[in-house]
Amino acid sequence: MNVNGKHYRTIWIDPKENTIVKIINQRELPHKFEIENLIGSADAEVAIRDMYVRGAGLIGATAGYGMYLASLEASIQNKEKFNSYLIQVGKRLKATRPTAVNLALAVDRQLEAISKEESLENKIIIAKETAKKIADEDADSCRRIGEHGVKLIEEISKNKDGGRVNILTHCNAGWLAFVDYGSATSSIYNAFDKKIPIHVWVDITGPWNQGAKLTAWELEKHGVPYTVIADNTGGHLMQHGLVDLVITGTDRTTIAGDVANKIGTYLKALAAKDNNIPFYVALPSSSFDWKMKDGIKEIPIEERDSEEVKYATGLTKGNKIERVLLTPKESNAVNYSFDVTPARLVTGLITERGICKANEEDILNLFPEHKK
Repeated sequence: MNVNGKHYRTIWIDPKENTIVKIINQRELPHKFEIENLIGSADAEVAIRDMYVRGAGLIGATAGYGMYLASLEASIQNKEKFNSYLIQVGKRLKATRPTAVNLALAVDRQLEAISKEESLENKIIIAKETAKKIADEDADSCRRIGEHGVKLIEEISKNKDGGRVNILTHCNAGWLAFVDYGSATSSIYNAFDKKIPIHVWVDITGPWNQGAKLTAWELEKHGVPYTVIADNTGGHLMQHGLVDLVITGTDRTTIAGDVANKIGTYLKALAAKDNNIPFYVALPSSSFDWKMKDGIKEIPIEERDSEEVKYATGLTKGNKIERVLLTPKESNAVNYSFDVTPARLVTGLITERGICKANEEDILNLFPEHKK
């Protein structure tokens, strides 16, 4: 996507120094656009854990590049220590954000690819190539998601007086959450570029406020009409006919169609169901967990530091980004990052191969290679 007329991906290798990986520092957005350097695997761990990068696809891509950086670090050791070092780095990367399945998938893919090479030189080459493939595949999948999802928006527009489609989204499943295009936003950008009249309701999405900070910033840069709303406003809007379609992303979706996404998604799905509004989830196939069936029982739900609930950051009158306390200092708080929306509440899944119902049979018909 473009920022001030220049195309950016969310992660890339420095074209002048291939031992450095560059990312957009999402902690500073929307008030400051800043590029950060990752110069070692420890930097990749911090970037994922502390949310310099976030979103299922980008977490996976960052893990892939983190393993490439680890291969550079391990190259000063002998072959036996090289392999064990990468395994240890992989374990640490997996532990940073356990809910997003893309993370473990990228680490395991790197370990498998690297293990097939004999020389240290070839191990580094294949690690770099695999990291790039993971990123390229993510961007391509998101592009194709948009091509399929835009058909839903077109159909609603054709059948509505005035044609304007009001779409509600939760958290940030935009290009900042992936390598490019985004999952939930890919269809939105596609529709806007096709001149289909649309408007997006953007949930603030506490406690990190990814909707207010990131989705709003993205849509503003692209020129898409949007309105930021408090997280609990969606139900009211649905009751009054002001939402035509809900599209969210996901960090892990089971083979049975249960969806783990940012905390609060489940409540949006309940409201959509009660008001007969279609609720779609957009995801690349890398966000499917092909082993899990019961999302509520099996998907690990990340619990982050409670301080993230008690504090917020923003731009002060002095043009400084500062952190402020919202609660009494002594307050207890809990910070579950995700919830699970059962498949029965999901109208459909928008993937790079097309749209399917949220059930095992339809998912496997799209992805038959995962049939046992």
